[in-house]
Amino acid sequence: MHILSESQVREWFACQVPANEFANQRVLVIVPDSTRTAPLPLLFSALHDRISAAVKQVDVLVALGTHPPMPEAAIAKMLGMNDADRAAGGKYSTVGLFNHEWDNPARLMTIGTLTRSDTEQITDGRLSLDVPVQINSRIADYDTLLVLGPVFPHEVVGFSGGNKYFFPGISGPELLNFFHWLGALITNVGIIGVKGTPVRAVVDRAAMLIPNTRRAITFVVASDGNLHGLFFGTPESAWDGAADLSSQVHIKWMDRPFQTVLSCAPPMYDELWVAGKCMYKLEPVVADGGELIIFAPHLSEISVTHGRLIEEVGYHVRDYFTKQWDRFKQYPWGVLAHSTHVRGTGTFENGVETPRVRVTLASQIPPDVCARINLGYRDPATINVESFASRESEGVLLVRKAGEYLYRLKD
Repeated sequence: MHILSESQVREWFACQVPANEFANQRVLVIVPDSTRTAPLPLLFSALHDRISAAVKQVDVLVALGTHPPMPEAAIAKMLGMNDADRAAGGKYSTVGLFNHEWDNPARLMTIGTLTRSDTEQITDGRLSLDVPVQINSRIADYDTLLVLGPVFPHEVVGFSGGNKYFFPGISGPELLNFFHWLGALITNVGIIGVKGTPVRAVVDRAAMLIPNTRRAITFVVASDGNLHGLFFGTPESAWDGAADLSSQVHIKWMDRPFQTVLSCAPPMYDELWVAGKCMYKLEPVVADGGELIIFAPHLSEISVTHGRLIEEVGYHVRDYFTKQWDRFKQYPWGVLAHSTHVRGTGTFENGVETPRVRVTLASQIPPDVCARINLGYRDPATINVESFASRESEGVLLVRKAGEYLYRLKD
């Protein structure tokens, strides 16, 4: 698959991003946090070079969703800004750097409601309730919101990117919890890597309520950070092209399922909340009764934000919750969705839970905690990664950087 050079990337910005479209605009650039592979130093530099002379202001908002906030210095580093760039008179001296604040009501504004009728229609009758649409109130200070983010197969919306940078990227919790649970009802295997999904329809419908001009630069990135392609337009059109390319780049088709999968979490997944992607992207190729090991020797947190609730709830298959709904409906639905995605598909009959696969965590999270949250435990020090290599014919699969490429069976 073709890889773009730095000069080709900068040429693309010069040719495809119309600077005059941003003339005299206050522009808020919305970017991912550090849990996504993205060559943001190159991309933000090329964007800034292209539009900074035309705009009134350029600032950056990190689309955290419910992830922990990043220190300002870490945001600057992620964007490729050094101290000289940030100093008075430097290239980025006037660029404001902000985190989303999903749990701060004073930083949220309500821009509309998805009515009971809307949600029932969009979800094909799976859910029926009024959902307020809240978004970071900083958007009121800007004319144009410009998403700058990658597109990957995604466990909740099918493919990430586009309007997902607004919802849940910079949204309030109600809509986030609503559509994450919708994705869980459909299941990870049923939605991941699928382009047209009810959850994407929810996200796109909510984005239509945003009063600002919306634009997006989406991109498809290799695991080493090199770019396969870039797309500019509305969030819907830019996402559409990138999702098509992602489906070619990011889906690996396998001939057979595997009894054992060693799914290695990269350092950017510093808590299980995001390292769960090591399960999501590989669940489709684990054989019935097989084992998926999330190998994350650097990881010591379940979730900074949601850890207490996850320890209360544990990791369970979807029907464990749906068949005991009165017991669990008061928990944040996004937490329940995360739980089911990590645990995978399975059944809950007559009080007995039967997951399709065994999920084992090899990390710094101790065995008693793993038992409490309903996951298996392995001491990471006992795992020799290389002993899992080149054994596909034996039903053993090693994925050295898991979480972004989706593995599916050809049949």
